[in-house]
Amino acid sequence: MAFDRQSAISVPLFGSQIDDDGPDGMQPSRIEQALVDFIMEFHINNVFVYRDQIRENVLVKQFYCDIDVAHLISYNEELAHRLQNEPADIIPLFESALRICTQRIVFPSDRKMLRELPQHQLLLHSGASELSIRDLAATSVSHLVRIPGIIISATVLASKATALHIQCRNCKDELDYPISGGVAGVTLPRTCRAGQKKPDGLGKAEDNAPCPMDPYVVVHEKSQFIDQQILKLQEAPDHVPVGELPRSIVVSADRYLANRVVPGSRCTVMGVYSIYSQKASKQAQKSAVAIRNPYLRAVGITADVDHSMKGNATFSEAEEQEFLELSRRPDLYEVFASCIAPSIYGNKDIKKAIACLLMGGSKKILPDGMKLRGDINVLLLGDPGTAKSQLLKFVEKAAPIAIYTSGKGSSAAGLTASVQREHTTREFYLEGGAMVLADGGVVCIDEFDKMRDEDRVAIHEAMEQQTISIAKAGITTILNARTSVLAAANPIFGRYDDLKTPGENIDFQTTILSRFDMIFIVRDEHERGRDEKMAKHVMNIHMGGRGAEDQVQAEIPVDKMKRYISYCKQKCAPRLSPEAAEKLSSHFVSIRRQVHAAELSANARSSIPITVRQLEAIIRITESLAKLSLSPIANEAHVDEAIRLFLASTMDAVSQGEGQGSKELNDEMMKVEEELRRRLPIGWNTSLATLKREFVDGKGYSEQALNRALIVMQRRETIQFRRGGAQVHRSGA
Repeated sequence: MAFDRQSAISVPLFGSQIDDDGPDGMQPSRIEQALVDFIMEFHINNVFVYRDQIRENVLVKQFYCDIDVAHLISYNEELAHRLQNEPADIIPLFESALRICTQRIVFPSDRKMLRELPQHQLLLHSGASELSIRDLAATSVSHLVRIPGIIISATVLASKATALHIQCRNCKDELDYPISGGVAGVTLPRTCRAGQKKPDGLGKAEDNAPCPMDPYVVVHEKSQFIDQQILKLQEAPDHVPVGELPRSIVVSADRYLANRVVPGSRCTVMGVYSIYSQKASKQAQKSAVAIRNPYLRAVGITADVDHSMKGNATFSEAEEQEFLELSRRPDLYEVFASCIAPSIYGNKDIKKAIACLLMGGSKKILPDGMKLRGDINVLLLGDPGTAKSQLLKFVEKAAPIAIYTSGKGSSAAGLTASVQREHTTREFYLEGGAMVLADGGVVCIDEFDKMRDEDRVAIHEAMEQQTISIAKAGITTILNARTSVLAAANPIFGRYDDLKTPGENIDFQTTILSRFDMIFIVRDEHERGRDEKMAKHVMNIHMGGRGAEDQVQAEIPVDKMKRYISYCKQKCAPRLSPEAAEKLSSHFVSIRRQVHAAELSANARSSIPITVRQLEAIIRITESLAKLSLSPIANEAHVDEAIRLFLASTMDAVSQGEGQGSKELNDEMMKVEEELRRRLPIGWNTSLATLKREFVDGKGYSEQALNRALIVMQRRETIQFRRGGAQVHRSGA
């Protein structure tokens, strides 16, 4: 393919075509002249865009020019059309035109400079419609396409030859051999060129000795090379249809496009959709002679620089006006929270916490370079059947960038990053995991308690420092993972046991619990009035009507909510007012004092720690509440609501264990339970008064310990109370 030929191309190379007009009646020399005119003459408001760009680039020894396709369309529509449909022919002419322009702009007096100028590179960018990887068809081959996605792997830089200097090992004849083919290998001539030129025996006798087959060897010192990097571009998770695997395509980036992006970065690649023949076994080659693999020859990579507005960088004026009006609504906070999973009944505080998580606080970079995260992490811990997974699924739809994963099906490498091996070069390269791909968004982890401990430890760093450090197979690097984590988990016993402390119910280390800004214990309470409302709500939904709380859904649809979240993240980064800061600090001191007093009375450390991280958590919640209404300053009203949310979540979880008695009482209760099992064989009955007389008066146990032991055994269906609670029947093991 002509486009893949990387040698310095000038017009004489197309000598066979110069006399003949092209299919559109336009000669290559005329096309080149038209491109030179475009670069030299195109201007916006009397500013010559590309002249200035070339001058600036060449002065810093950067020989490339970034062209906007829209400018070319407005200047000459036919040229732009040919560039779109025949990039292999037009791009070499464009790069040759860039050299001519550089010589005219930077070295106008030196006519010989053109020969010494290095080959220029054409970079293209466009605002045209994008094409999905799964929409690429055979009709797109050799056309210019624009594809969005996520870079999932990038190889190290390799040197690709553009012109090989080869020499015959027999007659020492030298030849410059131009390379064609972007990804595939190269085949050297089988016979010596010089041997074919001397058939008449005019030279010496030894010259007439024919050169052997395959005589050429490569002289690397005189060959020309450029940098090349192979990238793997994968569909963004939000563009993959349900039940489908994400598709990927190989991207070949060279010269100034190499080392532009790292794994995990979302970008749009503009390039020529090309094909190459992959090396395969003899048997495979025989069965598929004409089958070629597709790849993308990049001519432009546009990375999304600002992670807060990935994919949603632009907003129309009407949309901005609509969002500003929405932000001024006095009831916006309540409406926004009720629009989160409207088909799920209740859970008001959890929905408000999720609204804060979607907004996030303000990221801060301190003068010494330390970064403080702005993302909020939330843990939902509780009974089965409380719609935790449904909330996670809704967040996956509502967040601009989100990845949903289940704890049981996720490994440490799948969440963070893995080291893979390239099939052809056998070199190691990095492949980003879920937290790297969700950079700037939310990771929803269901069944968080089913994860292995070593896998859970892998996300400690990602949750606080927001980076992932890798040191594997000689690769030592740090990847960005600026994500919020929304996790759902069940307690140890499947259901939350009231008679046990949070430490006994929650099977997590304090190291991971302290990284969650809000921890909700979701209880399945048995209450007649609430059960009736919930039953009515569920029946309405199943009968196709609207649920009891579904009427607000029409106010802020999911798509509008997603755009509004992107807009708030992009435009607003609130800071605390001095009064709010003072209120927060005094409240934190009182919380610490309260927890310390509870620890002393229970004679045990709290399983959910209250540290400085929790103070930062309340600050982040305050900032996210201000961001929801596009307020640049977080005031005392925001602080009050943040403190209320924190007390309703984490502090409520901490205080769940209070009143459950000290460790001594629990130990005593377990002893009473053991003796009761021995005292009462299965199927026996005895009166409650007899048990109290035996255990309290006879053996010296406290009545509180006996009552708690009986309640625990009743909940486990080991015993039953009969005759209004006066008689105890041992029913099971």
